[in-house]
Amino acid sequence: MNLRRDVFQAIADPTRRAILLLVATQSMTAGAIAANFDTARPTVSKHLQILTECELLGQEQNGREIHYHINAKNMKEVADFIEPFRKMWDDRFNKLEDIMKNYIPKK
Repeated sequence: MNLRRDVFQAIADPTRRAILLLVATQSMTAGAIAANFDTARPTVSKHLQILTECELLGQEQNGREIHYHINAKNMKEVADFIEPFRKMWDDRFNKLEDIMKNYIPKK
């Protein structure tokens, strides 16, 4: 049985978010990614598997090495989902900032 992983469960893990940040600017091998963490290589490989299964990372075979890269299309879907919440919080903080600018403390 092949269950598709939930993207939001995948990005809930801080290690997986760190991996996404690492490969955001350049593709990297599993070994290069693992070198950035104080965990066993199989643990990092499991994180890579989860990110690949939910299609946040893509794989490209280059000789004997597999290079992982960010899947911008699926990351955009996550960003699109989060955007209304970001706008809501920006509006709330802007209103709070306006209130605080006009606030005069009692003496």
